[in-house]
Amino acid sequence: MIVTIDGVAASGKSSVAGGVARALGMPYVSSGLLYRAATLLALEAGTDLGDAPALLQLLERSPLRLEPLPEGNAVFLAGPQGERDLTADAHTGEVDAGVSALAQLPELRGWVNARLRALTPPFVAEGRDMGTAVFPGASAKFFLTASPRVRALRRVKERLDDVDAVEAALIARDAKDRQQSQPAADAHRIDTSELDLPGVIAAVLAELERSGLKPPRQAVSDLS
Repeated sequence: MIVTIDGVAASGKSSVAGGVARALGMPYVSSGLLYRAATLLALEAGTDLGDAPALLQLLERSPLRLEPLPEGNAVFLAGPQGERDLTADAHTGEVDAGVSALAQLPELRGWVNARLRALTPPFVAEGRDMGTAVFPGASAKFFLTASPRVRALRRVKERLDDVDAVEAALIARDAKDRQQSQPAADAHRIDTSELDLPGVIAAVLAELERSGLKPPRQAVSDLS
């Protein structure tokens, strides 16, 4: 069983996917964290975010490992002194500003998608095109939206940023990501603007129940 949760930036995909996965007793997988980690490495190395061959060479030299932990996904970089946890550094304004450019490269999308498809179900996968390009045969698909202002207010709770600047950045990112962030034809759309997190999770679980899906339970550590 694979459940996909796609949506626009800051629509709550990761939080919802985590809550749904815990309720179902299975891991969740954050595709966006791989894109963010790749962007972080490129920024640190001074690699052009539009140069796909150079980016792929960088990623080949810098192996990334995505780990779906019970409290959320984490991403690690292998190195001679051991692994470096990139998770926190991958969630900054600088990475926010660059990740869309990298994620639009077909070569980088192929790199991420290959790693996601290599994972063994069951799991909940969240991102932008999980239900279209990556797992078109998923058992159930959801697409989350929310107004730019609501999304900006949510994001500034996580970071000490100006809400107006964040809202403007989200609107600009929506324009960049519009082609990539299209819902699957068979996805259930949920506007999260007026819903709190438990409400969105409940809506997803209710739809799964209506669909008659009874997923097997699996420990989160099984997908690491």
